[in-house]
Amino acid sequence: MRVTIIGSTGHVGHHLTTEAVRRGHTVTCLIRDPHRATDLPAEVTRAHGDVTDPQTLTRHAADSDAVLAAIRPPHGQEGRLVDMTHHLLDGMRATSTRLISVGGAATLQVDDTGRLVVDDPRYLHPAATAIAQACVDQHDVYRKESDVDWTYVSPPPTLTQGPRTGRYRLGADTLVLDTAGDSEISAADLAVAILDEVDQPRHRRRRFTAAY
Repeated sequence: MRVTIIGSTGHVGHHLTTEAVRRGHTVTCLIRDPHRATDLPAEVTRAHGDVTDPQTLTRHAADSDAVLAAIRPPHGQEGRLVDMTHHLLDGMRATSTRLISVGGAATLQVDDTGRLVVDDPRYLHPAATAIAQACVDQHDVYRKESDVDWTYVSPPPTLTQGPRTGRYRLGADTLVLDTAGDSEISAADLAVAILDEVDQPRHRRRRFTAAY
């Protein structure tokens, strides 16, 4: 399978790239700054581009079976996430290629009362308020999108540096909690869940989450 990855130099994007290569997929990484791409697997093809260049994205997406996007604006510029998402969708809209976008946990429901992570200090650290609100707005963009074959991934509130175990539990719009009431997964196992979705689609035009 041919996969294009945007954001491969970030934490989640790096694990997505590693997992895609591990599965034998043909991987192209769109990279804005080649100096940050020195630790990518040797098997990937590096191409210059990012979400602000929809024409380049369209060209690579059209030659791919799936595009994986793990985009984040710089700290202090969280409000740019919505514009970045619009650019990404603009680039995808001219193709029929699947888009799997890694977003945030903010709009996941904490329980059956409808309370959201963004409103619950048990799961949202104050320092993450700005990016959480940006992810609320980003998720709303996807919910209104009808032209692109999208899937929105909400990681749990805690993303760890733990190892790849291949183990996870899936959820839809509600937090996946363990017996202690925590919701977490390693970035490596989140990548496993996302590449499983690439290989066997189950969440087209909707959101899913994964945690231990």
